[in-house]
Amino acid sequence: MTINIEQINKDLRKKTPLEIITWAVLNANNPVVTTNFRPYEAAILHAVTRIKKDLKVIWCDTGYNTPQTYKHAQAVIAQLDLNVHLYVPKQTAAHRDVVLGIPDVDDPKHKLFTEQVKLEPFKRAMTEHQPDVWFTNLRKGQTAFRDGIDIVSKSADGIIKVSPFYYWTDEDLDAYLTENNLPNEFKYFDPTKQLENRECGLHA
Repeated sequence: MTINIEQINKDLRKKTPLEIITWAVLNANNPVVTTNFRPYEAAILHAVTRIKKDLKVIWCDTGYNTPQTYKHAQAVIAQLDLNVHLYVPKQTAAHRDVVLGIPDVDDPKHKLFTEQVKLEPFKRAMTEHQPDVWFTNLRKGQTAFRDGIDIVSKSADGIIKVSPFYYWTDEDLDAYLTENNLPNEFKYFDPTKQLENRECGLHA
């Protein structure tokens, strides 16, 4: 997809998330949505599959999710009948816990940890599926980097990223989840970030 990102963002700011998703799907050859089933992910998964029921859902599972997140993921997958493509690290969590553990973000080994549990599975997924449009649930206010990307942006490898709920607040999403009878789960842990306002490397 070749677009004028600045102009399209001006146009899309007036649109609803479903209108944004419709625009993106109509202009895409091979769209995907990525998820980690963190809080509010049910909203983006519900919205994109309302427009394209069989949209590929790429789940890169680090292997370190909480029991609550895994139960939440199974509930959302079943409720929305998601077309999930699961990617996991090449090493088991048990093996890594012995030889590496979960290094602190200031530990030099944290870079290797992040590569193993998140970046490598993600790169493998993107290489296999070759999407031209990538739906995400990034929102303004989450991190300094995300404050500057807007609804539509472009990844480092040229994929068009679309964040339909970019300008929505938690309160907006709470209302969306309630209206559509969707679950939410806040007992979520990302071992590659540890701090909520830290980027892990997928988007920056």
